[in-house]
Amino acid sequence: MTSVLEHQLIARLVAGLPRSPLQLNGLHESDAELVALPGSDVVLAVTMDALAEELATGLYGDPWLIGWMLVMVNASDLAAVGAEPLGILLCESLPPDAAPDWVDALQRGIAEAAITTGLAVLGGDTNGSPALHLAATAIGLVRGPPALTRRGCRPGDLLYASAPLGAGGAYACDRLLRPTTHGAGFPFRPVARIAEGRLLRGRAGACMDTSDGAIATLDELMTRNGVGFRLDTPLEDWTDARAAAVAGAAGLPAWTLHAGPHGEFELLFTVPPNREAELLRAATGIGWVPVRLGRAVPEPGLTFSLDGVRQPVDARRLRNLFTECGGDPQRYITSLLSE
Repeated sequence: MTSVLEHQLIARLVAGLPRSPLQLNGLHESDAELVALPGSDVVLAVTMDALAEELATGLYGDPWLIGWMLVMVNASDLAAVGAEPLGILLCESLPPDAAPDWVDALQRGIAEAAITTGLAVLGGDTNGSPALHLAATAIGLVRGPPALTRRGCRPGDLLYASAPLGAGGAYACDRLLRPTTHGAGFPFRPVARIAEGRLLRGRAGACMDTSDGAIATLDELMTRNGVGFRLDTPLEDWTDARAAAVAGAAGLPAWTLHAGPHGEFELLFTVPPNREAELLRAATGIGWVPVRLGRAVPEPGLTFSLDGVRQPVDARRLRNLFTECGGDPQRYITSLLSE
């Protein structure tokens, strides 16, 4: 999860580093970096992501899923800016004892995800390493309407999700808190919302993917736009029903699925009221049914409709909680339920 503490570290790391005058986004303002191409109206979208905590904690253990997610975490960033996928560069550092069958499954996951998202594998770097290290850089193009960013939401704008949320939290719950299932109780295979992101350009205001969970994403959008969010749709209506069942089996309330530390790689976006009908018509044209959650309000803070009662949510506190618990799942859940 990208906590506020991690944001502070990033700000410290980049202080004093050279920045291109062609870069269109500021720090933390978009899911992918946006760079104007001289002499063209095309914008280059570039993102880089690694699988680190996911491997260290055992969240991703199946080699096929590891390969799939290596591509998908990067493709989702392209989706969140509405980019057309161009290609991906892979960095694979493999331990010497990696079995050939294991490596083959990893590569199948990479290949199938790349084909699914339209990302050609352009090249990369391969090394030996005492431990598994995986990272990738995805590249996309933005032509026509401007790229989506995390900024552009105003009070009164409507808040939508690309689909019901909570699947990422349910998978993490099944994998880390119910180890006897080894994640088999909740299949997890997210697909980056490439087509949906491109459709949102020129229609949506702010947009961000939910890789870090819904609450962390909402907190980031509130921070970038100086607004609050009032979620009027009952939580059960925008929570994935299968995910809620996993939470119930673990003895957890459904809202915990949205607190992180692992999201479902959907999109959260805002729409000005006068563009809503146009957006929904366009969505129908590609067989997509976005889920309306609520609206942006001028007052800071986040409120949910939970069991018919409006509940304030300390999004900033929940966003940092997993990091403050040292990444320990059991300690995190204990602290989460005491909030």
